[in-house]
Amino acid sequence: MALLFVTLVKEHGLEYLFAATVLTGIIQFILGLLKVGRFLTFIPAAVMIGFVNALAILIFMAQLPQFVGANWLMYALVAATLAIIYLLPRLTKAVPSALVAIMIITVVTISMGWDVRTVKDLGQITQALPIFHLPSVPLNVETFMIILPYAVSLAFVGILESLLTASIIDEMTDTKSDKNREVRGQGIANFVTGFFGGMGGCAMIGQSVINVKSGGRGRLSTFVAGAFLLFLIIVLGDIVSNIPMAALVGVMIMVSIGTFDWQSVWHIRKMPLSDAVVMVVTVVIVVATHDLSKGVLAGVVLSALVFGWKSSRIHADAETVNDQKVYRIKGQLFFGTNDHFVDLFTPQQDQEHVVIDFTHAHVWDHSGVVGIAKVVNRYKSMGLHVEIVGLNQESQTLVNRIGLSGGGSQ
Repeated sequence: MALLFVTLVKEHGLEYLFAATVLTGIIQFILGLLKVGRFLTFIPAAVMIGFVNALAILIFMAQLPQFVGANWLMYALVAATLAIIYLLPRLTKAVPSALVAIMIITVVTISMGWDVRTVKDLGQITQALPIFHLPSVPLNVETFMIILPYAVSLAFVGILESLLTASIIDEMTDTKSDKNREVRGQGIANFVTGFFGGMGGCAMIGQSVINVKSGGRGRLSTFVAGAFLLFLIIVLGDIVSNIPMAALVGVMIMVSIGTFDWQSVWHIRKMPLSDAVVMVVTVVIVVATHDLSKGVLAGVVLSALVFGWKSSRIHADAETVNDQKVYRIKGQLFFGTNDHFVDLFTPQQDQEHVVIDFTHAHVWDHSGVVGIAKVVNRYKSMGLHVEIVGLNQESQTLVNRIGLSGGGSQ
């Protein structure tokens, strides 16, 4: 999403970003009403694992620039931060260990007068509340056509990342969230944000993982996190600006370690080869492009191709029973297996009466029906009698649409 923001601002200006954010919220709210959240079930587990692992790698890689040109003190403070984070829970879990680590490292650094990079070295914190204003853009069709492509991209990327994050948190907490409600809520939030000088946002898995691992389970924990962050910026901005980057880097390294699905590495040899390839491809594309949506899309497409390949297998057991040639079809009949299905039959060698049994097969689309019609017409042209049996109700309905009668004589 950050890349889209930068591109839009560079090409058209900041006000167009605010307008695009408002339109993004409208699109997301409409998609929530259309229950787009159910389509998350079409994302395979291998893609989900790849998404999580790639995100963990990106979080870790984002911390590496902080070590460029750093002295030994930076490494020592990061190590101390990680030590506090992982050792404190053995003594008490009453307070989040990450928060304690940040406080201790900040106090020690300030009291010792160590010259280390702090938050204020990255930029100034504005200690003021946002002000309501309408985006200063022309209200015409041209403006709408400029922001529409960005808004659509932002809407879908935001929904994708949020729903994937929701699924991961559901698994961690053994709960089930209302995905469509999350989409609508995100749409409302982005719509309002655009009028207060904010950019479009979505769920953030790093903060979500910290929240859950710190004991947060309900929506109140998320609200408290946002409210406390606002308090830190408005009231304690001067103190926050003095937090050493080493402490924050240590926390984010902890997040990346906790986010990464380490079991997927140990069990990759036990996975089906196709699932392992999908997971690795998803990780590689996300890490290479720094775009979660591209990696997930590639993983879903690859999984669909693998599924299609595995499903495009159909064969027939042929035998002669009481002067009848019986073909027992097994597999899925659709556009991917249509040609192979037609090639299964040998009219020149068959008896006068032929039975095609679909008890162990399923006809999925019109292409499959066309294939059946080709076979029937081939037999009829040779004066042979064909009977179709074993069609389930859905397949029977498709067959009847072109005038073939499953179970009857042709």
